[in-house]
Amino acid sequence: MRIAQALIDEIVAHAREDLPNECCGMVGGADGEARTVYRARNEFESPLRFGVDSNDLFRILQKEMPGRDEDLVAIYHSHTKSPAYPSQTDVNMANGSWPDAIWIIVSLADEARPDVKAYWLKDLAISDAELVVG
Repeated sequence: MRIAQALIDEIVAHAREDLPNECCGMVGGADGEARTVYRARNEFESPLRFGVDSNDLFRILQKEMPGRDEDLVAIYHSHTKSPAYPSQTDVNMANGSWPDAIWIIVSLADEARPDVKAYWLKDLAISDAELVVG
């Protein structure tokens, strides 16, 4: 997926602003290119897990993305203390949910140097997804 550095920066900023809790949101786009970051509220307000608030989920997927002629291309969230790698909780959550979306994880384990990685989470398996930043 192609994604502008400005969108990565926006996701990292969201992760920092939501500390000490994990942040979450979605990325809209089309034709393999990310266009828009949609922030959502973490319904759990937790440093250990996330869930996209149902009101935000509806607003983003049913109103905002269609209004911009975008599809869901990625789901993002942060890890506050652990690496940018899917936890078992992440894998379980992804099972059956949005199989065609890339999962972007921002690690703030080293706040001075956030780490951003992307994955496909399908059928309880993890595989690397390519982010072409530029």
